[in-house]
Order: sequence, then structure tokens, then C-alpha cells
Amino acid sequence: MQEKLIIFDMDGTLVNSSLTIANAINYVRSRLGFHPLEQEYILKRVNDHTINPAKVFYHARAFDAKHEMWFSEYYTNNHEKELVLYDGIKELLDLLKEKGASLAVATNAYRNSTLESLTHLGVDAHFDAIACYDDVPQGKPHPDMLHKVLNELNMRADQSLFIGDGPRDKMASERAGIDYVMVDWGFTEHKQAVRTVDELKEIILSRA
Repeated sequence: MQEKLIIFDMDGTLVNSSLTIANAINYVRSRLGFHPLEQEYILKRVNDHTINPAKVFYHARAFDAKHEMWFSEYYTNNHEKELVLYDGIKELLDLLKEKGASLAVATNAYRNSTLESLTHLGVDAHFDAIACYDDVPQGKPHPDMLHKVLNELNMRADQSLFIGDGPRDKMASERAGIDYVMVDWGFTEHKQAVRTVDELKEIILSRA
């Protein structure tokens, strides 16, 4: 494989964290005195770039330190029993590393939660760079974290491929000038998205 960087979104792409994300948001809401929201309602809006998630979930203008603290508190206490990798992801990461690709994560999750998740799932060592929401001025759909990964690994956009599961990922990739592949085994469904990890493997290898 020629020099290649494969960047993955985390939640909904690598990790099935739907239960944990919904429960963590409802945990924050409970600390704020609000009633819980249905899991389906939350997951439909997690990747919706047209809304202000702080307003929708927490009735706030923007996320603040309390929101992060309580979200991370739930994540820390529950990720080991609620998070799983999607079937075939570990094998895909193993294969890409064997073929010499550089791997990275670009996620709108907070860094502490991200590191806890990837470490618990046994794939943290696969990644050469990890960029999170609190590492950059603006999260996805802005391209900041993708630029951070490129700079950190000294790679170019035309050497890279970004794998994600929602419009925020797609917009960030376009703004960074990086080729994008959409998958739909996560929180949202897309008519022209990749449906299986085996199909994604073939796409990545065909572009190597």
C-alpha cells in the first residue's frame, strides 16, 4: 500500500455507542432537572448539523464545563458494559496496519471519553493520531480536527481518506479537501452509503 492515511469517525463508525451516548445525554439532563428523552429522538439528532445540540439536549446556548463533566462521568462509569466495536472493525484495522497505512480518529467526542473507549475496546494502539472535540477550536462539520491530524502526521489531503456516518463528517471532509466514504451501520441511514465492513474494506484497498 502506498503511503496512505485513513481517518475514522468514532461513534457510529468504529464504535456502537448509541446506548451510551443516549444514556449520557439523559444523565446530563437529569442533573439539569430535565426529563429524559427517547433514545431514538436523541440518535436522530446527534449527527444533525442543522441544529444546536446544546439547545436541543440541554436548553443551553452552548455546551459548558458542567455538561462535559457530567457526560464524561456517565461515560467513565458505564462504557465498559455498554460499548462494542461494530463487527469486523478490529479485523479491518489490523489489516490496514499490516499493509502500512497510517490510521487516525477524528471525533466530536471529548478526549477523555475517546481514550477510555478506544482503550477499553483494545484498539487505541492502532491509531497514529487522535483528534477530539476539545482539541480544536471548532468540531465537525468544521475541518479543524482533520487539519490537526494531517499536520500531526505530516500527510497531505490527497493521501487521505475519511470514513464517517453522517453529514457533519461529510461536510468536514469536503472542507478539508479529503475524499470521503459514508457508512450507514451507525446512527443514521443514507441511500448511497456503504452497508458492510467488508464492502468498506474493498473500497479502501481499491484506493490504496
